[in-house]
Amino acid sequence: MIRVLVVEDEPVAAEAHRVYVERLSGFSVAGVVHSGGDALRFCEREPVDLVLLDFYLPDTHGLAVCRSLRAAGLPIDVIAVTSARDLGLVKAAVSVGVVQYLLKPFTFATLREKLERYTEFRDASGEVSGQAEIDRALGTLRTTEQPPLPKGMSVQTLEAITDALGGAAEGLSAGAAAAAIGASRVTARRYLEYLADNGMAHREPHYGQVGRPEVWYRLTRA
Repeated sequence: MIRVLVVEDEPVAAEAHRVYVERLSGFSVAGVVHSGGDALRFCEREPVDLVLLDFYLPDTHGLAVCRSLRAAGLPIDVIAVTSARDLGLVKAAVSVGVVQYLLKPFTFATLREKLERYTEFRDASGEVSGQAEIDRALGTLRTTEQPPLPKGMSVQTLEAITDALGGAAEGLSAGAAAAAIGASRVTARRYLEYLADNGMAHREPHYGQVGRPEVWYRLTRA
């Protein structure tokens, strides 16, 4: 059983990550913390194999947490779970031992594939016969392809909807999202519902002066 510590300062996202991990065979949630300091204290007193680490924490950066884990000699692997898209940061993450880099928002299927590949890499043992076997072992950490979207949906439109939501702190209605990306209301609603169904956004009723409340959507990340 691989013991996982979830480190995420946004409560809704932390709960979603906890639920995702608990759905996977061979993994257990050792704990959930919301700051870098709490993560380090937890790892010093409790057995942890893997940390799902948000990089933007209220008290420190995820890279500092990784460096502290290494300095303490703790044999714990780290998967970065973050919205940071800067390639410089990705390179820095590799240099401090991050084994996987997972961009928010993500689906359960994406996390499942990352953790399955991590398990395969972790379980590999014995001596290899040559370079090809080493390359295959390291290659298990790499994702070959993204989980397919439902028929008729595109990655580009999903990213556009996600970016629009990310720029709207109070969330967006289907109509507002449609206007933001230049699509129809029906199309925008389909993508918003996809995000909500996969735990990447949540629905909120907004009440107007008359009629039924309108559904708004907001990302489940800070």
